[in-house]
Amino acid sequence: MMSESEEHGSLLEKINDKIHEYKHSSSSSDSDDDKMSKKSKKKKLFGRKHPLHHVLGGGKAADLVLWRDKQTSGSILAGVTVIWLLFEGIGYHLLTFLCHTLIVFLTVWFVWSNAASFVNRSPPKFPEVILSEVQCLKIAHIARKEINEAFYTLRNVASGKDLKTYLTTVAILWFISIIGGCFSFLTLSYTIFLMAYTLPMLYEKYEDQVDVVGEKALIEIKKQYKVIDVKLLSKIPMLSEKKKH
Repeated sequence: MMSESEEHGSLLEKINDKIHEYKHSSSSSDSDDDKMSKKSKKKKLFGRKHPLHHVLGGGKAADLVLWRDKQTSGSILAGVTVIWLLFEGIGYHLLTFLCHTLIVFLTVWFVWSNAASFVNRSPPKFPEVILSEVQCLKIAHIARKEINEAFYTLRNVASGKDLKTYLTTVAILWFISIIGGCFSFLTLSYTIFLMAYTLPMLYEKYEDQVDVVGEKALIEIKKQYKVIDVKLLSKIPMLSEKKKH
């Protein structure tokens, strides 16, 4: 009798252990699902819904900017840095640089083409670069569209219909003029290139942390804008009349 009761008790213990294991696994899976859902529902910077690679176009340019091929991206950055040092550090001039580059390029190809016959090798094939009419029309269409949009924006700002847009545009231009007075155009262009070439890669690496900080910063900016709107912009007659309408 004791052996049968012991066997019965051990069987009940095993059943209870199995039940506890099942509950623990189900609760952990539910918590994992909750974490995944919270992570998927987490707000992205500027309301972005797609991956950063897709936002940047998803092509070779996006691969370069996000440093998918570190050797190629690093080579481009090193080349641009060398060119910037030549112009800014050494004081090289653009026209001189272009002429010297063409002289070296043409000399190498000329010597190579003539020396190939002496060493019984075929001369190098000069690459044929031909712009098709379709490509030229496409570039012209894009440039025309951007120029028209720029003129349309300037016309709206200067028309006097939207004072808020006018003040925002003037503030941005004033800020750019201050930065332009501190750096040369070449250094400013290199700085913009460096930021555009490295910040997306750093953002993708630290995306979660940047999204949290960016969301807090946007909330604070909106709060400060509301304060400025109440204390300053609402007292301007043109803006107060528009809000009433």
